[in-house]
Amino acid sequence: MTTTIEAASPATGQALPPAAQPLLAWLASQESAMFDLLRQVVDTDSGSGHVEGVQQVAALLRGRLEAAGIAVQTLPQPGWGECMLARIPGSDPAAAGHLQLMGHMDTVFPLGTAAERPWRVEAGKAFGPGVADMKSGLVMNVFVAEALARFGGNASPVHLFFSCDEEVGSPACRTVIREISQGARAVLNAEPGRITGNVVVERKGSYRIDFEVQGVAAHAGINPAQGASAIEALARKTVALHALNGCEPGVTLNVGFIQGGMASNVVAPLARAHLDLRYTAENDLEAVLARIRAVIEEESLPRTSGRIVEQTGTLPMAKTPADLLAAYQRSAAQVGFAVEGEFTGGAADSGITSSMGIPSLCALGPVGGYAHSEREFCDLTTFVPRAQALALTLLALG
Repeated sequence: MTTTIEAASPATGQALPPAAQPLLAWLASQESAMFDLLRQVVDTDSGSGHVEGVQQVAALLRGRLEAAGIAVQTLPQPGWGECMLARIPGSDPAAAGHLQLMGHMDTVFPLGTAAERPWRVEAGKAFGPGVADMKSGLVMNVFVAEALARFGGNASPVHLFFSCDEEVGSPACRTVIREISQGARAVLNAEPGRITGNVVVERKGSYRIDFEVQGVAAHAGINPAQGASAIEALARKTVALHALNGCEPGVTLNVGFIQGGMASNVVAPLARAHLDLRYTAENDLEAVLARIRAVIEEESLPRTSGRIVEQTGTLPMAKTPADLLAAYQRSAAQVGFAVEGEFTGGAADSGITSSMGIPSLCALGPVGGYAHSEREFCDLTTFVPRAQALALTLLALG
């Protein structure tokens, strides 16, 4: 879908900045090029930890930026691939701080998924691994950055940053994000727009807690009483952990993976599990973690014990300031669509920037749905309008 830009937006009657008209017209003319680049990155596996795939996606995106004369810095992350950082200068030397566009190049899908489910388009929707979460947002950001480099109009510098391990909680990139975000006036993250068409103004944080339970092995037929089942103890812990759901408003827990035992005729000496925790910026995280730790470490069954093996987490995104949301809403209205802000339980790197006190707005990418599944899709008709709205927002914030 392309959008015709007038000197004054018919949707709002507001005059567009002089720099906006050629910039928005150029974005509309690039729809086919956007889809072609998106097809290439979707057909490139880049699951978290697949170094070569992440690097290939980075090379595709970097190639487009460099062809437009934008210098790109790559930041290697051993075991994960690399991050990308590009900077577009602003027109006002006195402008304080920069505006930051963000995205992540990794997906949740294993190697080989792109070959099994390659890019396809049906009824205006694109399908393929990572097409919504969040390769469409990456491509949109690249074209918005190129538009600014070509036509200007942004008073403040705009920094473009793509990470490579967001889907596993940003263990390597978290420090990098904090470093490059210093001094940012606002962060605009291109996670997929909601199925409703809305953007995200608040997110939960998440923790993945890996734990194990030790038991005592014994023959299940000859002397079962001499054993202590780690599986039974894990089952009891699972019930107790799920009972913590709602211990504070917004807190949810789920034991989503379990593994244990040796054979059906052996009392299980060991069992393992992964726990997912979601929480809001208003929750007392330390208190919740303490309750989880107590359940895991208690002797749920005589002669068994539990311990946390590893825990990784992402931070919640505090509510977006009303003026930042309003700036995006005005820009969206100028190109013909309305948008509201909504809350989601999913975590994102915008939680890191929000925790630094930087106003952050998320899910500005093209509209998509069913992320992390075979049904994942991107609504291609929203690609150009969302790119145009983001570009206008950058001009307005500048």
